[in-house]
Amino acid sequence: MTKNNIAGRTIPISVSLNDTLAAENIYPGPTRNKKRIITIALIAVSIAVITSCIAKLLVSLISLVTNIAFYSSFSVAHTSPWNHTLGLWVIVLPVIGGIIVGVMALYGSKAIRGHGIPEAMEQVLTNQSKIKPTITYLKPLSSAIAIGTGGPFGAEGPIIATGGALGSTIGQLLKITHYERKILLAAGATAGMSAIFGSPVAAIFLAIELLLFEFSPRSIIPVALACITGAAGHYFLFEQGPVFAVSTSIAAASNTALFAYSVIGIVIGLIAIMVTKTVYFIEDVFEKIPIHWMWWPAIGGIAVGVTGYFYPRTLGVGYENITDIISGNIPVQLVLTQCIFKFISWAIALGSGTSGGTLAPLLTIGAATGMLAGYVITDFFPGAGVTLPLAALIGMSAMFAGASRALLTSIIFALETTGQFNALLPLLAACTASYFVSFFLMKNTIMTEKIERRGVKTPDSYEPDILERKTVADVLDDNAMVLSDENTIGEISAWMKTGESFYGNHFIIIDSEGQFKGIVIASAILSGQHDPAATIDTLVNKKNISIYAGSSLKLAVQKMAVADIDVLPVVSADNNITGVLSYKDILAAYKHTADEHQKKQAHISLKKQGFKILIHGQKLIGRVKNKN
Repeated sequence: MTKNNIAGRTIPISVSLNDTLAAENIYPGPTRNKKRIITIALIAVSIAVITSCIAKLLVSLISLVTNIAFYSSFSVAHTSPWNHTLGLWVIVLPVIGGIIVGVMALYGSKAIRGHGIPEAMEQVLTNQSKIKPTITYLKPLSSAIAIGTGGPFGAEGPIIATGGALGSTIGQLLKITHYERKILLAAGATAGMSAIFGSPVAAIFLAIELLLFEFSPRSIIPVALACITGAAGHYFLFEQGPVFAVSTSIAAASNTALFAYSVIGIVIGLIAIMVTKTVYFIEDVFEKIPIHWMWWPAIGGIAVGVTGYFYPRTLGVGYENITDIISGNIPVQLVLTQCIFKFISWAIALGSGTSGGTLAPLLTIGAATGMLAGYVITDFFPGAGVTLPLAALIGMSAMFAGASRALLTSIIFALETTGQFNALLPLLAACTASYFVSFFLMKNTIMTEKIERRGVKTPDSYEPDILERKTVADVLDDNAMVLSDENTIGEISAWMKTGESFYGNHFIIIDSEGQFKGIVIASAILSGQHDPAATIDTLVNKKNISIYAGSSLKLAVQKMAVADIDVLPVVSADNNITGVLSYKDILAAYKHTADEHQKKQAHISLKKQGFKILIHGQKLIGRVKNKN
């Protein structure tokens, strides 16, 4: 390193980083705080235990309300509303349920309206993962009333919202960071899904694709442990086998069948777009109704009741419908009516703003659509090798993939809830096809449309943070400008007034040996409140703020933000200045990233007479002539 101590001038430093990088002592960032990860993981597991119990309570409440409403029986035994003998009175029950939910939303919390996942996403993205504690009990109670009185919803949305609210509430009670609260919210939400379906891996992917929008050890470890705990709760509190147990084993698909299933995935992707747009069209229609929104769930209840009167299997959760369709236990005519009228009932009810989940209806509609598509293919192309149970299964999963664009979640969910692992390749083909169609033809999903309308942008990619990938040495210039502590305040002030180029509002101060002494604010030099004859080091008021060349840019940004400075000294292990990092250097890192995505350049060039190998645009070896 060389320096030139000229009074009143900045000092160019020739940066040498090779020896510095070897002896780098990296400041431990938050991702390396393993003890903190363990603490958050233990809290997440505790939340998962409570959420599993709430899931059992929710299912019991749904059964209790169903028994009371349809059979006048005070019992928590599982029952279906399909076999009721109420006649036309069945139309009234969903209306009563809608009125109760509307009153709870008005006087309790408006946040109980909807299906839960978009609301949780919004809190993660805009409100530092803070959910009102009242949602912890209002959401399951309102959903139990809505579903128990015939609402065509699943229990998964409410328990996801409830678990997320529980995690957020505990996160607000504890002294933790906003990021850690987000982890607890995601852990509670996905533990609830895992407790309902016994699908821990799918729940983990749900957290990644719809809640966390990232993949890192400090988030995945607590969430994964919470999902495993939720699955244990499912096996302990509910049942041991798959939720949608298929009566026959699904055989591996041939290449021809894979092509046919991909076509089904494309068709269902288009239907998923239609389903999503219809739901929000109905929601827009309700927004124009000239009555208070509290009454909208009751209006939606009329559609639920009328549909349920003619087609009783559209009432309630209807997980049995999914199992029957996948197993091939329902005639094709019933499958068709189930597909159409379940959709009508659910879309109107959801658009009205009542409380309930979307996953079970989407799965039912998708399974029915997939089976109908399977019927068509087997009739016209009997040699394609398509089987109806597998067609229904991929239809179920592809509908979820297209409507929510949670690709990996939809695939793993189908495998875990049916235990049919021979369906992996067909599921991958169909879900990818549905996702492809949805991505290119629909801007938002059924999960993001609502919050997008409120101006909330949801991430659409999960790339690693560029500031974590690049080190200070990657962007540091070979020369930097610092000030010597031998200069006086008057000299530096006169130099600054000459108009010579410098940037930033802070200067790095070093001694005659090149040792870092501290940082001086430029405005303090020009204030005129200090003795011009005094040396510049008398103004040093921020010491020991430095960075190593091998540290990440993210750590550098964190230090600059905490200290409120726009330059940061880069020091060696013995505290010698090796360079100065500025905000302009950090911005250069983003330029490098933009080049990675936008700059098109061939690194291997083939010519007519021969070829040459290029690395970063520069010739590595000479041209090799073609012998021919």
